[in-house]
Amino acid sequence: MSAILRELLHVSEKAANIARACRQQEALFQLLIEEKKEGEKNKKFTVDFKTLADVLVQEVIKQNMQNKFPGLEKKIFGEESNEFTNDLEEETVELLSKVLNGNKLASETLAKVVHQDVALTDPTLDSIEITIPQDVLGIWVDPIDSTYQYIKGSADTESNQGVFPSGLQCVTILIGVYNIQTGVPLMGVINQPFATRDLNTLRWKGQCYWGLSYMGTNIYSHQPPISQTNGSEPRSPLTENTSPEAEFSHHFSAVISTSEKETIKAALSRVCADRIFRAAGAGYKSLCVVQGLVDFYIFSEDTTFKWDSCAAHAILRAMGGGMADFKECLARKPATGLDLPQLVYHMENEGTSGVDRWANRGGLIAYRSRKQLETFLGLFIQNLAPAGIHT
Repeated sequence: MSAILRELLHVSEKAANIARACRQQEALFQLLIEEKKEGEKNKKFTVDFKTLADVLVQEVIKQNMQNKFPGLEKKIFGEESNEFTNDLEEETVELLSKVLNGNKLASETLAKVVHQDVALTDPTLDSIEITIPQDVLGIWVDPIDSTYQYIKGSADTESNQGVFPSGLQCVTILIGVYNIQTGVPLMGVINQPFATRDLNTLRWKGQCYWGLSYMGTNIYSHQPPISQTNGSEPRSPLTENTSPEAEFSHHFSAVISTSEKETIKAALSRVCADRIFRAAGAGYKSLCVVQGLVDFYIFSEDTTFKWDSCAAHAILRAMGGGMADFKECLARKPATGLDLPQLVYHMENEGTSGVDRWANRGGLIAYRSRKQLETFLGLFIQNLAPAGIHT
């Protein structure tokens, strides 16, 4: 229901405030980092970390949803375990004081952020009333996506045509709602806590994106033109009646991980020429597609998870796009007219344990236009070395 989406927008902004507050004092921030335990780690990284902000954000989201929609908190799942080295079970100030080595002032400041109310409204959402049975909803949360960039805290990274390769701009808070019976994503919120920085005050401002797709109703947040939000030149969008030849002359654009396979990068270079961008964070790369900075986000590995993709998938569905299993897309003949193998969010992977139970095992490709994707896949498969399909 739209009431749930309104509350998710609300808690995402509270979460963004927590993320910004935790970063304000570097000395304290370093006390709040710990290495994840076995079973929690992403195998992509030799060392994987979580922060107090991760845990606080996830627990604040659960608590707020429990207060407004009792019972729904039992169906909120996320990347982080709700355990930190110091037991988070007492009153917030006392609890944070223990974690912060007795720093009462910092504890009180952070506790105030945790408990303060925030106002975040959107006229587009306020004009719609949608009723979705609460008992069919599940929620995936990634409280701080791109934790490494959050810890590193770089504030002066330059963008490449609007796409940031690294830095705090790549940090996102992801909340995705899905149907627990079908696995279809229904609602999504992406909050970018560090979207822009005031060069005078050095304070960060965020930006929030949302989408809802249910029973033929598709609505999403309308953001300012990209040239106004990050200084890049706006791209000319492709029209739906553009011929494949004209589309190819345009050169598709894609954002990928720095660790992407060489076979994939080689095929992409033939289709996209110099319009291949590299960026940190699965949530941020998906956001680049939502923003229209690139046509596609492609990742061929199995090290993204349901909490990484659900929010953006819901938004892209509302926009007329989606997020599909990349490996299955390559095995499928585009001309057959078969449905694209969309990612689903309700089933564990068989024969796996730990976080791998919820991995997107075939990789993913995020897109805004199905017609555009079909043309791209046909060209991409033609340019992909035979061995690349199976690697």
